[in-house]
Amino acid sequence: MQFLRAESVSDVARCLAESPNAYVLAGGTDLLVQMGTRRIAPEMVIDIKHLPGIGEITQTENGFRIGAAVPGAKLGEDGALTSEWPGVTEAAQLIGSTQIQGRATMAGNLCNASPAADCVPALIAAGAEVEIAGPDGTRMAAVADIPTGPGKTTLAEGEFVTAILLPKRQPASGDAYLRFIPRTEMDIAVASAGAWLQTDADGTVTAARVALGAVAPTAYLVDGAGDLLVGTTLDDDTLKKLEAHCAASASPIDDKRGTVAFRIEVAGVLARRAAKIAYERAREAK
Repeated sequence: MQFLRAESVSDVARCLAESPNAYVLAGGTDLLVQMGTRRIAPEMVIDIKHLPGIGEITQTENGFRIGAAVPGAKLGEDGALTSEWPGVTEAAQLIGSTQIQGRATMAGNLCNASPAADCVPALIAAGAEVEIAGPDGTRMAAVADIPTGPGKTTLAEGEFVTAILLPKRQPASGDAYLRFIPRTEMDIAVASAGAWLQTDADGTVTAARVALGAVAPTAYLVDGAGDLLVGTTLDDDTLKKLEAHCAASASPIDDKRGTVAFRIEVAGVLARRAAKIAYERAREAK
C-alpha cells in the first residue's frame, strides 16, 4: 500500500482518478477501522489534512465554509458556528468519544454514506451544500444528493469533498437534531431527525425542512413535511400531523438494534420533537 501526503487538490484528484482503489484520509475514524477489519484493502491512502484551508472554518457573507478535515471538536469550539447552527454542531458532536471528536469530520461522516450518519440529516435540514474537487475542476452539490445507499455516493472517479458549506442563518430561524440510540452515548442512531424552520414576527412558520436518518437506505428530506408547518405556530394538531407524515415516509429495516415498527414510530416522534426545538430556537433568535 502507498501513502501520499497530498500538497494540492490536483494531486488528490489525479491519484484518485489513476487508482480506483485509492482512499482519502481526513480524520480516518471510519477508514482505519475498515482497514483494520479488512473490509477494505486500499492500494493507496491519500492524506488531505495538509491541503490549504482543508482544516479551517471560514465565515463569509454567504455563511460558513467548513473544510473537509475540520474535526468535530473544532466545530464545537467555534462560537459563531454553534450560535448560528446549533443543530448541525450538536449532530457532529454526537459522533464517537472525546478522542474520536478530535479526528472525526463531517465530510467523512457524509462520504462514509451510512444511513445512520448523524451529521447528514442535520445538514440536509440546514440546506447545506458540498464543494467537490475532481479532474474537471470544482463543482457544488446538495448534501442530500451525495449518498445513494449504504457505502455508496454520487462522487465520480477522481472526485472528493473539499468543504461543507452552510448558508447564512436567516432572521428568526433555528435548527435542531435528535436521535435515538440504545445506549447513553457512543452508538449509532436507530432513528434520527433534523429540522430547520423560520418564523415571522408573530411566530408563524414561513419556511421549514425536516430530514430523517437511519430509517431508509439514505438520510433524506421528507417531502411535504415543511409544507405542513408553514402557516402554523406549531400547535399540537400540526405537530401530530407532522409526526404521522414523517413516520409514514420511513422505510427502515429490521435488525438487532430495532424493528421496522419501532423505527417508524420513533422517526415520527423525533421529527416532532426536533421541529419543536427548532421553533423555540427560531423564536429566541434575533
